[in-house]
Amino acid sequence: MALDVPGPVAAYLAAEVAKDADAISCCFTEDGSVYDEGRDYRGRDSIRQWKQEVDTKYRYLLQPINVQTHGDKVTVRARLTGEFPGSPIELDHIFSLSNDKIASLEIRS
Repeated sequence: MALDVPGPVAAYLAAEVAKDADAISCCFTEDGSVYDEGRDYRGRDSIRQWKQEVDTKYRYLLQPINVQTHGDKVTVRARLTGEFPGSPIELDHIFSLSNDKIASLEIRS
């Protein structure tokens, strides 16, 4: 399903499909952050490391289901299927945008 999302989110989702941690990190501002599984990751290097770790740990595929946009906040609901208990699951990916980059991403159920 093709979703109408802002450029930075589209770039993130394309990098997610490619499992490209470098491309993911470049979608963020220099001081961007990710909150996932109760932990904060700040800065592009930390985000790159986070992405490499989750891809290795869970070996999952992400399928966007729907999107909601409110100002500079974009919420993408996605189904994740992979090698983890409870698969598949649906998670919200809540993006905050700034200057055509992702300032923060919060992933929650």
